Amino acid sequence: MKYKTILFIVLVSFLTGQVEPAKELHRNPPRVWALTNAIIHSSPTITINDGTVIIRNGMITNVGSKIKIPNQATILDMNGKHIYAGFIESWLDVQTATIDTSLQAYWNSNMRAYLNATDIFQPKDKMMKNLRALGFTTAHIVPKGGIFQGASGLVQLGDKPKVLSNNVAQVIEYVSGGWQGKEYPSSLLGTISFIRQGFIDASWYEKSLEILEKYPDGNEPIQMDRSLSSLALAKKNKQPFIFRTNNELYIDRSNNISEEFDINLWIKGNGYEYRRIDEMPASFMIVPVNFPGKPEVADPYNSLQYSIEQLKHWDMAPDNAKKLAKAGFEFSLTSDGLKNRQDFKNNLSRTIDRGLDESKALAALTTIPAKKFGQAKRLGQVETGFIANLVIVDGNYFESKSKINAVWIDGEKFEVSPDPIINAQGKWILIEGNNSWELTISSNGGSLKTDSKSIKLANYNLDQDRIRFSIETDTLIQSGVTRFQGIIKNKSVSGRVTYADGTNGLWSAKFDSIIKEKVKKLKKDKASDLSLVFPEGAYGLDSPVPSPNTILVNDATIWTSGPNGILKEWDILFQNGKVKKIAKNISLPRGKALIIEGKGKHITPGLIDAHSHMAGESINEGFQNVSAEVRMRDVIDPNDVALYRALAGGLTTINLLHGSANPIGGQNVIMKLRWGNFSDKLIFNKAPQGIKFALGENVKRKRSYGRYPETRMGVEQVIRDAFTAARDYKKSWETYNKDVKLQRSSLPPRRDLELDALVEIMEGTRLVHSHSYRQDEILMLTRIAEDFGFTIATFQHVLEGYKVAERLAEHGAGASTFSDWWAYKYEVVDAIGYNGTLMANAGVNVSFNSDSDELARRMNLEAAKAVKYGGLEESEALKFVTINPAKQLKIDKYVGSLEEGKDADFVIWSGHPLSSYSICEQTWLDGKQYFSLEQDKFLRGRDSKIRNDLIQKILLSPDLGGKKMKANGRSGNRFESCDAFDSYTYEGEEK
Repeated sequence: MKYKTILFIVLVSFLTGQVEPAKELHRNPPRVWALTNAIIHSSPTITINDGTVIIRNGMITNVGSKIKIPNQATILDMNGKHIYAGFIESWLDVQTATIDTSLQAYWNSNMRAYLNATDIFQPKDKMMKNLRALGFTTAHIVPKGGIFQGASGLVQLGDKPKVLSNNVAQVIEYVSGGWQGKEYPSSLLGTISFIRQGFIDASWYEKSLEILEKYPDGNEPIQMDRSLSSLALAKKNKQPFIFRTNNELYIDRSNNISEEFDINLWIKGNGYEYRRIDEMPASFMIVPVNFPGKPEVADPYNSLQYSIEQLKHWDMAPDNAKKLAKAGFEFSLTSDGLKNRQDFKNNLSRTIDRGLDESKALAALTTIPAKKFGQAKRLGQVETGFIANLVIVDGNYFESKSKINAVWIDGEKFEVSPDPIINAQGKWILIEGNNSWELTISSNGGSLKTDSKSIKLANYNLDQDRIRFSIETDTLIQSGVTRFQGIIKNKSVSGRVTYADGTNGLWSAKFDSIIKEKVKKLKKDKASDLSLVFPEGAYGLDSPVPSPNTILVNDATIWTSGPNGILKEWDILFQNGKVKKIAKNISLPRGKALIIEGKGKHITPGLIDAHSHMAGESINEGFQNVSAEVRMRDVIDPNDVALYRALAGGLTTINLLHGSANPIGGQNVIMKLRWGNFSDKLIFNKAPQGIKFALGENVKRKRSYGRYPETRMGVEQVIRDAFTAARDYKKSWETYNKDVKLQRSSLPPRRDLELDALVEIMEGTRLVHSHSYRQDEILMLTRIAEDFGFTIATFQHVLEGYKVAERLAEHGAGASTFSDWWAYKYEVVDAIGYNGTLMANAGVNVSFNSDSDELARRMNLEAAKAVKYGGLEESEALKFVTINPAKQLKIDKYVGSLEEGKDADFVIWSGHPLSSYSICEQTWLDGKQYFSLEQDKFLRGRDSKIRNDLIQKILLSPDLGGKKMKANGRSGNRFESCDAFDSYTYEGEEK
């Protein structure tokens, strides 16, 4: 049976090996090889010593230590070399075109799911040689361009790449055009919404085609779309979707999308997986080994531009693969992302030095990608019946000094760094005329010795059996350079010598003895001894947040921001994350609670900021005038140090808003500042949904790419038009959903994420928070809201609110204003500091907001300005940053005041909370301490030591290459307020 199988392989190979006509005479040379005397790594865990591999017609027909070699085989003695299965490059980009003129094209060029990498792969010889030089014989080729980028494929890396699979996975990337882009989206916000809408459209398209096929009469034909067809088919067949990711946050976002749409998730990794390894999805990952270059810290001042997070990443990045393997993740490795692909082997050796098991590394290059890419029975092992893809190495591949001699692809040999035909290293006796010298040849040159001196050889070269070198002397032969060239044969050399004066002579040499060169032992790379903190970088937490079950603060002044007002020398008891009791002289059994001495201290509810942009990686999706489909929850950045700084000022809750680029902007998210937690765990899940609107200069200004509206009248029409469309959209769904016959035989309405959000506004389940300044536009938006049956939850900024305060109260809108911002642009020329107090006196629920990560650190002092401007009572002023914003956000049932049953969000102040002399000493959320002065002191000391230790380590370390690490400089978002951001990105008057 075995011989029948071999005969079948030979026959099939002969019949299918060549499909094009012969250009000359037919050539059918025997393609049978025997690679003998090798150390064969047949799989990641099995090694055969003194083994032989038989190759016939591009396939491995036998492997073992004692096997019969076919008579027709060409025998190649491997002389103890290591043979591995050909490595699989798991990621190789193929650039795609942006223009699709097909009548079946999607409305946006970022949708290219119809593309296939194997149709457009045109490799360059240099790239192919570079890949083979690393041991890669097969590559997973990936289309690059747009957001939905198309299908990847698997190809052999021979001179004429052979396609093994043309549809491995669909590829998605988080790319956007930025403010200078020519089409939607212009931001990460828009990109994620585009991905979500793409999956929704694909499902609608598939269902519509099924209905059209059954009921063609009475249904209007739909536009054919080959990308949506490809997406629907991939999802139906559970084909993998690979998301390109930039860091651990993007992996989390990809996982959220995969869970929402039930897709088979694969991850193109980024090297940051180790930072939140416990939060990573159990998905197949393609992991790069692109470690950062050495930071430039020699200049003490320049070193300050590098954040601790960057310095730690330099130290910890090479441990990434080891940590993934230890955690049980299934991953493959790629050279993608390296500044120089040739660094791949050295970087991989570093990961081995740091603890990655060699068998795991080999599996990541062979068996794992072979299995994932659907070729487990043909690639990844040196076994009978597998394709003859091999890597020949003069030693252990994972040792940095080993060299790849050759690779075999489909049974064809490709030389990489072949051994020399003749090894000339050793001591020779050189004869020239009547002179006799000792010639020493080493791996990198050599020397010529006389009794009195040693002369280093120059221009040394050994090419097969030809040797040449030169020496420069003043008296030894002739003054000047003497050149030698000769032929080596049977341990002797003979040739000609050219003297400095141009005359010629003869020379010869006889081999004398072998020399043992001293091999410089490379210092092994050691794993980082640093511990992870959460989030990684300055002030990251290295231990769980203190969370006592019961907390008692006694004898403090309690600012309840509730019906009880200010209580002096009272106790407050917190239990299980809630306010349990407020009374005088609360007694508890000894040892049953954490007792905080409150004498002389002031306790307030956690402060609330109704308008923030901190912890948002993306703020504005400004390409379209309506972007109700985008969600701030998709772009939360839990690593933003602004969160910690805000906690240090007593802030516990924020309303993370979209920017002010659109009349109808994106959906907001309310967050608790749970420092150290990851992404979605910061979301205040009980809070109602909301959305950002914007009026005025920001949304109407002329843009370089052109966008309606460009007048305040146009702004009103955009909003009215959007709600009219949403009303029609709602009716179409109501009609469809109540008619079973219609659902069976008619095309369903297309679900639109943008219109979904607007319908929710009209139904009262989504609150509107509108950026505003001028009184006329404030009045306009209240009228639109009433026309469409909803109420504006808050007017944000609302700097002319004092002019129309009675109308705001009548409408039922809240006002979240600046305390004393004015004159930063002409549109706010009438702003006054008394705005907040005047609106409050007219019955409007007023809050002060920051719109700034800097101002958010001192919201208590913002509240104090309500006392200065208008003489508001101190307890009422504090409500501007506690219960009032809680009511505006409809979360006052849970936070905003210290009342029994509410969340244990509180702040301990050293003195009067409205005093500029008071300090926030502790900040608690849900009964957990997220900030304290004592902890802050510890973290500062710890981080200072880590920074200094790392800088010393960097200064003492060699430069091992890698992409230059660009210093972060000032961390966090550069522009945290609506107007600062817009004035920078748009060409407006505040440029």
